[in-house]
Amino acid sequence: MGDHTTRTAAVASTGIRVLSVIFLRWVALPPLLSAIYALFAIYVPTFISSYRTEPQYALVDEVDITVKEDVLNKDEVNDGTTDEAVVVEEVDVEETAAVVPKQASLISTLLKGTPSPNSLVSTALTFLVNIACVAMVTDMVYSPRWSHPSHDLSFARVGYVSDTEAKLLIREPDQSKMPITVQVHIKDAKPPFDNPLWQTAGGVKTTSNETDFTAVVTIPLSHSKQRVYEWTTSNNHSGEFTAAPKPGAMPELFDGKFTFLSTSCIVPRLPYNPMDHPLAFPGIKHLAKILPNLGAQFMLFLGDFIYIEVPKRFGESVENYRQKYRQVYASPDWPAVGQNLSWIHVLDDHEISNDWDSKSAGVYETAVDPWHHYQTEANPPEAKRAGSQGLLPRKGATYFSFAQGPASFFMLDTRSYRSKNAEPFDSPDKSMLGETQLEDFLEWLRRPEPKGIKWKVVASSVPFTKNWRVNTKDTWGGFLAERRQVLEAMWDANNLGVGVVILSGDRHEFGATAFPPPKDGKWPESATVHEFSASPLNQFYSPIGTYKQTDDEDVELKYINAGNSKFGVITIEKLSEGDQSSLKYTVFIDGVERWDTIVLSPLTLQQPAKAGGSFWDRFRGS
Repeated sequence: MGDHTTRTAAVASTGIRVLSVIFLRWVALPPLLSAIYALFAIYVPTFISSYRTEPQYALVDEVDITVKEDVLNKDEVNDGTTDEAVVVEEVDVEETAAVVPKQASLISTLLKGTPSPNSLVSTALTFLVNIACVAMVTDMVYSPRWSHPSHDLSFARVGYVSDTEAKLLIREPDQSKMPITVQVHIKDAKPPFDNPLWQTAGGVKTTSNETDFTAVVTIPLSHSKQRVYEWTTSNNHSGEFTAAPKPGAMPELFDGKFTFLSTSCIVPRLPYNPMDHPLAFPGIKHLAKILPNLGAQFMLFLGDFIYIEVPKRFGESVENYRQKYRQVYASPDWPAVGQNLSWIHVLDDHEISNDWDSKSAGVYETAVDPWHHYQTEANPPEAKRAGSQGLLPRKGATYFSFAQGPASFFMLDTRSYRSKNAEPFDSPDKSMLGETQLEDFLEWLRRPEPKGIKWKVVASSVPFTKNWRVNTKDTWGGFLAERRQVLEAMWDANNLGVGVVILSGDRHEFGATAFPPPKDGKWPESATVHEFSASPLNQFYSPIGTYKQTDDEDVELKYINAGNSKFGVITIEKLSEGDQSSLKYTVFIDGVERWDTIVLSPLTLQQPAKAGGSFWDRFRGS
């Protein structure tokens, strides 16, 4: 009985420690949490029982064997009668049984997690190791909820910024601070054309629980030139933002480079560090260190801003979802990246529930309530309605489009309208976008852009490539018929003199993929579409590669799976000669630049192609 109890305690101890390391340092999966607590419930009674029943002494059986040899014919050998001695052996066996104290091995006790009856110190230490594992898991899971519900959170962040206006999202539950006024002025004003004085740009009269005490102030920007503005609110928040260049125009600032960022997926305190704040985001700290040197216009966040079920789902009420958003914005790491940088958002599954494919059924309306208040209200305009010549917005749409500088953007909603993932991958009726969004998106792809716009940038929360071999059904790889329809429209955009780039996230890995048109088709090689998928900003990653090229349709350019923090920096420049534009993509992993490449926009139809070199000669990576 005692040996069985000790073995059970050892197995439970090993399970607690291994699963705790996985949960805290790699991936905080909810099933692991239940397993850790279940193992601890087994471990405690078996550990105590083993300590009480394990004998302090051991029965040691000592055997002393003595062998004696004797020559029986000594006289005959001595007098020479015989040369052969007859030897006999006498074996004397003496057995002694003794009761001695068991030897205590500190290392063995600590490694096994089982008690040592003769060493209270080592027994206590090994027990405390497992208590510490469970305590750290509990701290990671419950401290944000218990200690930081963030009901009284007051903050302001920069949303969408164009060349004519900027949106400022404000949360203020304290009604004694009302009304809130917002003031702005031009930073480093250059007289006589710039007004350096602070001016009132708007305000908030009141907030209520209906919107979780949030409101958006739209700040008009009347200056004809691109400027950096500082803003301040009467409830003690401040920051700055950069006005966007006009559509088709290159920036007047940052050496004429148009730069923005993309990433997705954040959960707090992963990898776990007991010294970190419960709402800490190590990946945001990496971003904050690099951000001042980038001259970025905005962050294009591609979904999974919250994980409602990670590390544990506490319920499905509106408050459960709202609290998750508040906790991100309440993080001590947020102001460094949110008060001076515009953030715009697309929706993905973990804002609702993992691998969501139920459209507006179930918990959807509850889940998107805070997403609308915290993200949509400060986002770019709704996408334009098909058939309106790009003039009328699609009212109530959860997908967005805008243009600034050298690029036009379409931010897809890949969750609210999709068919069931389980449907056949090649079904012609299976849709990722739904009929209306697909119609609006295809018209945007076919629509000519203003002079100077050289890129159409598509923001998709899930990867467009089918090269990711794990859970492919949740990506565009599970919607092959619609993917082909979209891809052909992207190749057609080459005739407009613009390049198409897809930015995606979701996979917690980095992958760069090219989609060349068929060699025997109607499209030139320069119509090749490129996808850059980078995530997470702060989440787990797969130590085993899950991306693999299997055909010539999706061509691997670069794949990196390792890294808890990944984000892309996209910089567009106008080439000094001709009418082409370059788009440089750089991926940062755990705060370090790891790979970059440059893609060139297609030559316009009026401009003859330069002799020599294929399209791939104009595409380079390092």
